[in-house]
Amino acid sequence: MWSKKFIRGLAIGSTALWLMTIAAGFAQEAPKSIPKAPLRAEGDGPFQRLILRGGILIDGTGAPPIGPVDIVIEKNRIVNIKSVGYPGLPIDPKRRPKANPGDKELDVSGMYILPGFVDMHAHIGGVRQGTPAEYVFKLWMGHGITTIRDPGSGNGLGWVLEHKEKSARNEITAPRIEAYVRFGQGHKGPIATPEEARRWVREVAKRGADGLKLSSYRPDIMAATIDEAKKHGLRTACHHAQMGVAWMNVLQSARLGLTTMEHWYGLPEAMFTDRTVQDFPLDYNYNNEQDRFGQAGRLWKQAAPPYSEKWNAVMNELIALDFTIVPTMTIYEASRDLMRARRAEWHEEYTLPSLWEFYRPNRESHGSYWFYWTTEDEVEWKRNYQLWMTFLNEYKNRGGRVCVGSDAGFIYKLYGFAYIREMELLREAGFHPLEVIRSATLWGAEALGLADQIGTVEVGKLADLVVVEENPLQNLKVLYGTGAIKLNENNEPVRVGGVKYTIKDGIIYDAKKLLADVRRMVRQAKEKDGYEIVQPGMKPGAAP
Repeated sequence: MWSKKFIRGLAIGSTALWLMTIAAGFAQEAPKSIPKAPLRAEGDGPFQRLILRGGILIDGTGAPPIGPVDIVIEKNRIVNIKSVGYPGLPIDPKRRPKANPGDKELDVSGMYILPGFVDMHAHIGGVRQGTPAEYVFKLWMGHGITTIRDPGSGNGLGWVLEHKEKSARNEITAPRIEAYVRFGQGHKGPIATPEEARRWVREVAKRGADGLKLSSYRPDIMAATIDEAKKHGLRTACHHAQMGVAWMNVLQSARLGLTTMEHWYGLPEAMFTDRTVQDFPLDYNYNNEQDRFGQAGRLWKQAAPPYSEKWNAVMNELIALDFTIVPTMTIYEASRDLMRARRAEWHEEYTLPSLWEFYRPNRESHGSYWFYWTTEDEVEWKRNYQLWMTFLNEYKNRGGRVCVGSDAGFIYKLYGFAYIREMELLREAGFHPLEVIRSATLWGAEALGLADQIGTVEVGKLADLVVVEENPLQNLKVLYGTGAIKLNENNEPVRVGGVKYTIKDGIIYDAKKLLADVRRMVRQAKEKDGYEIVQPGMKPGAAP
């Protein structure tokens, strides 16, 4: 549990010192890491030369599909993309890149090829969730996610950097990893001055971090942290938590040079016109998570209305600052429809018992805030989503960057599956499916500073690709590991879709085999303890 230093911090009157002590409390307790990913090569390749034959390309730029195309990959780089014919006509062999002896050819005729997906908010499991690295990585790779940003390095920076290096060498089955460090991690004692913040940034930069995960802190400390991060080429992400947002909202931190905002906290507060703090009930307690999330669902309606002068001014300034939004709508979806999230069809086969236990209503587990969730709470959250989505869609329309992140491992959201659901929610917000794919690929790469390497299917870029047999533009559900339901010619429901191949660094992974491995892990965990998933408040064997 919490260190004595952390608990003492709760009694300190200064909000700044309280926030700094929280950071130190997390830092002082070296995280007990989840089991490491096993060292073994499970993919096929890389090859001296690999040719994908006859696919339909969605390149990630927002351009429409084109095909059939052949894509030539040498080792881990795309070297040629060749249009080889027209839909409905046989392909003329003379148009195709010639295969050399020893080349690997993969027939993907009629299948759709996309850039590898980028999950911009991807925690690599956790001790309390009981989710080993192999389980998490295979759920991501099984859904076409080839790059992740770990916002906080909750298993310890050394652990995350070790797995980043192993993934880069393709010694483990895992996405490529960008390691962001939670503010104060590894620092002895609270960070209470700008100079201490700068010193800490220099330390984590030296250790090899890619960026920082911040909350809302005292303005002078926030300014020093972001400024020092920029000096060392570190990017910054911020969850503008309610305990500090009165000091530092999204617009204020963006002006300091913050790279991305996580979730949406701090954005409505930047658009207040008739108040300076959220209209908290007077018996509110932030450590009571039903208070925290229940009132969060009532926040957007307190901000300036869509298209008003203040709303427009905040949006336009953020876009001018080239500011990136990572909304993670999926992680809050249970707030607007708890039963849907709880009864998602993948829980039975893909959710580990330890993770299901973590999800259950609990006053201690983060995100398990279902003490007495009401229809009124869900209605408020549905309205909250409408206002939130309006901002995101217009932000995109005016040239702002919105990326796909899942924040899975909490609130009934499962790794991989939650990412695809986030894509569906962007579609609900008004994004064209091609814009959704761009948010999941190119814009994620841009936000990480990796657009010269990944994010689109282009000659010269790394061979990170997703291959799916169905058209994801027509139905994003075909990207789920459980596929989409379709009625066949015999009037029988069948499953179609699911990613067929995930290609990372030119290595071909059978995505469905990776997911079968996950199902095996879950089955074995259940058999070991005789566990069955039971809905909260019910007993084993009771009717659902």
